[in-house]
Amino acid sequence: MTARLLEQFDVSEETLRRIVADTVAGADDGELFIEHREGESLVFDNGRLKTANFNTEQGFGLRAVAGEAAGYAHAGELTQAALLRASSAVSAVKDGYSGTLADAPAGTNVKLYGEENPIVQPAFSDKAKLLQDVDAYLRDKDPRVRQVTASLAASWQHVEILRADGRVARDIRPLVRFNVSVVVGDGDRQETGSYGMGGRKGFGDFLAEGSWQHACEEALRQALVNLDAVPAPAGTFDIVLSSGWPGVMLHEAVGHGLEGDFNRKKTSAFADLLGQQVAAKGVTVVDDGTITERRGSLTIDDEGTPTNRTVLIEDGKLVGYMQDRQNARLMGMKATGNGRRESYAHAPMPRMTNTYMTSGSHTPDEIISSVKNGIYAVSFGGGQVDITSGKFVFGCTEAYMIENGKVTHPIKGAMLIGNGPDAMHRITMIGNDMKLDNGIGMCGKAGQGVPVGVGQPHLRMNAMTIGGTRT
Repeated sequence: MTARLLEQFDVSEETLRRIVADTVAGADDGELFIEHREGESLVFDNGRLKTANFNTEQGFGLRAVAGEAAGYAHAGELTQAALLRASSAVSAVKDGYSGTLADAPAGTNVKLYGEENPIVQPAFSDKAKLLQDVDAYLRDKDPRVRQVTASLAASWQHVEILRADGRVARDIRPLVRFNVSVVVGDGDRQETGSYGMGGRKGFGDFLAEGSWQHACEEALRQALVNLDAVPAPAGTFDIVLSSGWPGVMLHEAVGHGLEGDFNRKKTSAFADLLGQQVAAKGVTVVDDGTITERRGSLTIDDEGTPTNRTVLIEDGKLVGYMQDRQNARLMGMKATGNGRRESYAHAPMPRMTNTYMTSGSHTPDEIISSVKNGIYAVSFGGGQVDITSGKFVFGCTEAYMIENGKVTHPIKGAMLIGNGPDAMHRITMIGNDMKLDNGIGMCGKAGQGVPVGVGQPHLRMNAMTIGGTRT
């Protein structure tokens, strides 16, 4: 059994409870968030182990919430002196305010992942050897391989949340990720392909014989496809999005706009639209933090609320938002278990977990064959979205032309341009093959990064704008 973090303070647990209760007294909400985290990363690049890092950090964050305001202070030391300084700073938010302490989150006996530390196994030398094997494997596969970059990353996070009423919530969160990218070349031309996978468990499944080789082959396949690609056309096209990782577009263009804080402040393109048709009929979007061992899953969020399967859009209608405790209370809604923070040094806010569109009734072949002249987007790279307007831009890292219902030659440089709410109405066919990504998602918001999952089935979207290099 891992030692309790409350016991790591240089003061009794009774004293901790008193300080937290005094800090939050008269406020609407608040908690003491304590964290211990270990992390390790290895990067093998250009034939050598380029970086190897291991770090440990520990600290607390103390919060009091009064109406729309919140006082927050943190420290990297678990001492009474640091906690009292934090309490003094945080308590200022209550000046002139008289609130009623919100009920604590419901408890849960559900465990979505194990507690084992993934950094321990395999040993460091075995991880380094594996990355070396990845490099050799790819270089032996094709003489056009010019550069291989492979990485392993693992973290082990232990959190405890002490509330003003004395209740304690605890969670231990493992997380791993394996990535490989490869550069291939032919003369002066070079192209890149990549593949990654991960989740909340040990490295075993990802580094097993056959698993890492599959990752290498997929990265090489994508690079060679791009080496043969021709410049993408620009204009308006019907497009087909593949299943899985292309759900990152849904995450950015729609997901952020359905987080509670943006809607409470009315800075989202979806503000005040509950109950209205915001997408084509048949479109159902959910955020689900309860999927076993998935990258975006959490047994409890960073306020102690158990995560949920929250339906956001149902048959095209907006039916819900993702909520932390503060925004849920201010909007008269229920907290959904989406209060997340990057670390003890950050206050929680509404964030996604695993956000995806559910399956429809069409097969991928039916969807592709329905398009006379269009584009098939298999994978996306970086993207940008404006939450207020909903406008987005995404770059395709693997895409093809569709001609007379057939996938033909690959294209490069395709940029998908649109508006989130508008794009959701342009969906005309939904595949029966929903799948989640391979466990590589990372989401940024207000300077905080958290691991997430995305997913969707194959989709057809009509008359979308494509930015390319030829007309």
